[in-house]
Amino acid sequence: MALYKANKKTFKTRRYSEARNHVLTIFNQIKKRTKRKPYIRSSYFKKQKIFFDYFWPHLFQKNPRERTKRLKYFEASIELIKNSKDHPFSKQNPNNQSEIFHRFEGLTKNKEKFCVQIKEDKRSGKKYFISCFPLKEK
Repeated sequence: MALYKANKKTFKTRRYSEARNHVLTIFNQIKKRTKRKPYIRSSYFKKQKIFFDYFWPHLFQKNPRERTKRLKYFEASIELIKNSKDHPFSKQNPNNQSEIFHRFEGLTKNKEKFCVQIKEDKRSGKKYFISCFPLKEK
């Protein structure tokens, strides 16, 4: 699987509040573009909309240290979703047969590997940005 090379660096901080504020400014810019649900368009999925319905609830299931780690990759993840044409690793959700999970891998400008997970509902065809997180080196 190919790595998408993002032009964005990870946001350097150890404090959750700083990371959250930085991500919320980016998210609010995305939110301002529409009167309805915020979304971004994906090159890989032929400019289909990727919604954020599951991102924030999924993030708040994690502890604050893990949230901070994940928020650092948000800006690079948005760029990856918008611009990547590389094929993701896709697998069917074992708990729900009507869902497919797509995992895109990327590399930030400061050479850190990360992963973006998108959930696709087979019935409706809608896609949702679930999570972004650092990849562990093998």
